[in-house]
Formats: sequence, C-alpha cells, structure tokens
Amino acid sequence: MLMSNDIGIDLGTASILVYIKGKGVVLKEPSVVAIDRDTNKIMAIGEEARLMIGRTPGNIVAVRPLRQGVISDYTVTEKMMKYFINKAVGKKTLRKPRISVCIPSGATEVERKAVEDATYQAGAREVSIIEEPVAAAIGAGIDISKACGNMIVDIGGGTADIAVISLGGTVVSTSIKVAGDDFDEALVRYMRKKHNLLIGERTAEEIKINIGAAYRRPEVITMEVRGRNLVTGLPKTIVVTSDETLEALREPALQIVDAVHNVLERTPPELAADIFDRGIVLTGGGALLSGLDALIEEKTGISTMIAEDPLTAVAIGTGKFIEFAHGEKKNYD
Repeated sequence: MLMSNDIGIDLGTASILVYIKGKGVVLKEPSVVAIDRDTNKIMAIGEEARLMIGRTPGNIVAVRPLRQGVISDYTVTEKMMKYFINKAVGKKTLRKPRISVCIPSGATEVERKAVEDATYQAGAREVSIIEEPVAAAIGAGIDISKACGNMIVDIGGGTADIAVISLGGTVVSTSIKVAGDDFDEALVRYMRKKHNLLIGERTAEEIKINIGAAYRRPEVITMEVRGRNLVTGLPKTIVVTSDETLEALREPALQIVDAVHNVLERTPPELAADIFDRGIVLTGGGALLSGLDALIEEKTGISTMIAEDPLTAVAIGTGKFIEFAHGEKKNYD
C-alpha cells in the first residue's frame, strides 16, 4: 500500500518523533549526534548519542544539530534525518515518502528553506512545512477547520510557541526561545548559586522531571542530587526539595505566562471569547512540568488543560496535516 508513505516529522530541539500514517508514532529519539572531531565521522545518533552527553573523551562530541527549534548544523541535521527516516520506514519502500515537517511559528524564511532542503536531501518526494502550533492543535484532537478560536501553548525543548488558531490557520502567534532547556539551565544555575554544586544537563533534566514545579505542589517531595562541590572540587550528594525547584523555575515559567498574556492581548475579541469558553491547551514536553497549567490558569483566569499525550501531539498533528491539507483541497476542486 503506497499511501502509508505519508510521514510526519516533529523536528524538535530535544527529540525527533516520526509519525507514519496508519501506524502512529513509530520513533521517538533524542535529536543528538555524537561526532568524532578528528575524522568528522558520526559515531552515534539518537538515544545512543544522548547517553554520551557529558561523558565523552575529548575527540568525541555529542552535539544537538537543532538549536531553539531551528537548524544550527545543516549537514549533521540532514544525516540525522536520513538516519531516522530510514530507521522508521525501512529501506524497502520503492516510492519516496511525502513528508511534512513542523517548525516553530517564529522561524524565518531562510530557516524554513533550510528545513525543506534538508528534508528533500534526506529522501522526500514532496515536503510540506507546517507551523508547530497548528500541528499541535491537530494532534491534540482539535478540529481546526471551524471558525472558532483555539489557543495552543506548545512548549518544546528550545522554543515555546503560543498561537490562536481559527479556520485552519494561525490568527495571532508568538514564539519565544524559553522552553524545556531553559528550565534545565535555570536549575543548573540555582544549584550552583544556592548549593555550590555543579550539575550537568542530564541531572538538571532529571530534577525537572521528578520534582520540578512551576506551582506549589500539594506536598513537598525530595530527590537526591549528585554533582561536584565547587568549593572542595569533590563529588557530593545533597537533597533537593520541590519547593526549591519552584524558586529556580519561577523566572522561565513566568516568561511563558507573559508570552501567553501578550498573545491574548492581540487576539480579536470574538476569538478571545471563544478561548475563554474553551480554555487553553498545553502540548509539548514542557507541558508536563508540574503546575505549569495551574500557573497559567491563575495568571490568565482561563481554564488551562494539558493535551492527552502532550509529547506526541505535534508529531501526530504533523502526520495528519497531509490528510487535512489534501482533504481541504478535495472539497472545492
């Protein structure tokens, strides 16, 4: 069956998800590539490369070819995409696939073109570029073809995209470079300042996932954190509470709230009324930060919910976008 040749790719700063029509999300791997500096050869891609972050000898570096949702290293991105497409589809397909890729709503024409070119190079027959909030809305199960306002807040690894969508398109949107990675960095800074403890990116991410909070948790939870004491230079373990992460994550969380506010201020009144009735939908990995929905709800007064599967919403929506776009055309031809 040739139709299953439709692929949706969520090209994220932190991870790449591949959706195949009829099969769902078939692959989810970190967008990390390990490169040998001496020979410029790629040593590992995906999960295997992620495990190398902060643990490699000098000549091997684990890099993220996507920074803040856009391509920062073209050649590596192209090779990484080719690898993931082959891994997801297998090399047996005779026809090249139709691929839709999503990018942050704030991406420039040049950045858009780079993604398109990389996708063609990776073996696509046809490429559709779709904005992240639109994909997130489709993936969250919202019918975006109606003349009704929906607000989506998609918080990824490198960018947070906030948009009001109606009639299949974006009415107002903003894309800020504050997202999951900034939560991690805020935790690294906090641990250094407050506890004189140096921790790595991966440890910071574990703290965020296990005890991170953007809004006070009903009960305080704790976690043991290992790092290097900056005074003695020796390894040290301390216990961190969820209330401390609340303090550490306050600034980036409020920046996201401000961006939501900014979009609401620019929303036409009819659509604003729709959003007030329907609420705000959060998608993306950042939506899983405990209490972020409660914080947005408190600051805006609009009920806020997390999409059913926030991590895969964008990938599913990107894959379904092909059907949506082709379905739209069919109606009027």
